[in-house]
Amino acid sequence: MTILSSLLAACAGERPTTLGAKNGLLSPCPKSPNCVSSLADDQSHGIAPLRFRGDPDAAFARLIQLLKGRSNTVIIEETDHYLRVELRTTLFVDDGEFLLNRERKVIEVRSASRLGYSDFGKNRRRMEEIRRAFAETEPKT
Repeated sequence: MTILSSLLAACAGERPTTLGAKNGLLSPCPKSPNCVSSLADDQSHGIAPLRFRGDPDAAFARLIQLLKGRSNTVIIEETDHYLRVELRTTLFVDDGEFLLNRERKVIEVRSASRLGYSDFGKNRRRMEEIRRAFAETEPKT
């Protein structure tokens, strides 16, 4: 059991210290294909932000509740406009970030693998899954 625990811990990788919102932006994706970001300019890394109507703070609170309800997600850092989460798979831990842009009524997103080169599209699929779930929480007008 100790060997398995050590192996799983190694697959998690170390928590990056370079993440976070700086000057209203998230860190850019590396060149490797295991990252997506709504702030990326290129097609391989680019993904749409989460869009919402109505009160920005209410939308961000909805996102927080959605993420807290996911069994594979742990919130690491939370402010009134920024979230950093660990997104777990069977063997790996990825890092997700969400940055509220009140003026544009969007939540910028970024998700990246800690280890390896390719994620076989897992970060993109997961963010799209979160997008669908977030859209379902949008109040009907």
